[in-house]
Amino acid sequence: MNDEETNNLEAFLNKKSDINTQGPRTSGLPDFPTLSPTSGLPDFPTLSETSAPRTILVHCWRGGMRSAGVAWLLDLYGFKVYTLVGGYKKFRHWVIEKYSQPNPYKILGGYTGSGKTYVLEALKKAGQPVIDLEGLAKHKGSAFGSIGMPEQPTQEMFENLLGLEIDRITKTNQSDLSKQEPIWLEDESQRIGLVNIPPVFWTRMRQSEVRFIDIPFEERLKHIVKEYGVLDKQRMMDAIQRIQKRLGPLETKTSLQMLQDGDLEGSFRILLKYYDKWYTKGLNNRERLNELLHVTLCSEVNAEANAQILLSK
Repeated sequence: MNDEETNNLEAFLNKKSDINTQGPRTSGLPDFPTLSPTSGLPDFPTLSETSAPRTILVHCWRGGMRSAGVAWLLDLYGFKVYTLVGGYKKFRHWVIEKYSQPNPYKILGGYTGSGKTYVLEALKKAGQPVIDLEGLAKHKGSAFGSIGMPEQPTQEMFENLLGLEIDRITKTNQSDLSKQEPIWLEDESQRIGLVNIPPVFWTRMRQSEVRFIDIPFEERLKHIVKEYGVLDKQRMMDAIQRIQKRLGPLETKTSLQMLQDGDLEGSFRILLKYYDKWYTKGLNNRERLNELLHVTLCSEVNAEANAQILLSK
């Protein structure tokens, strides 16, 4: 709201003690001050007659007059209302603080096609604490990661979701840090599609133990063909063209032609070799790699079996 609208709301609220709130909640309600469309406030009488959720969280930037006024009015119309103490500003500080919490982490590493996301799901089913960064980002982390996925959240929303997820897990985890189960995360680039892992949290990830599942190339290739072979061909070709500078002109032309001709295995073989090279480079850029890296040999892409192998080590 602008200054004039805020002043009008304050004057309105100063009169609220004169309003009789006994009896029917919607009888004799005052005229709410007119606000601009950009204020984002709904038509309260209309809202109260719809099937909208009856429990609402109201917040403004600092948790002051604006949110208090709207919360009070919603309460008059029969909603159960909560206000965010300190407003969105305080909430953002709370989110950012979560990234620095001294939680133990384990990073699940592995070349493309290892089924790491599915292993995380299996670890979660086995009772392990897991944060699915790609799930929060709505992106699978490569040039092909947006295909078949919903729209990504904004950077700020991604950060908020991550902070909330850290809080949720730490509340259910042991309060004694020495007894806490490490939180599993997938090894990611700092950028996941259009969003970035917050620098503080990214640094924590890069300093954490890496459990690398080493699966033979041909097994991973079979998995990739099965998973990505059903995706939209044109979007796949567009993704290949986006990495052509790093893939190389010959490899780009060949993989595109193979994909066009229906030779999925041939096309993905080229792409998988490319991603293996870049993953190795990123892995080796870690400081103290010899200390942090633990390789686990796995014979096939089998999420449940590989999760159990990891847990047995």
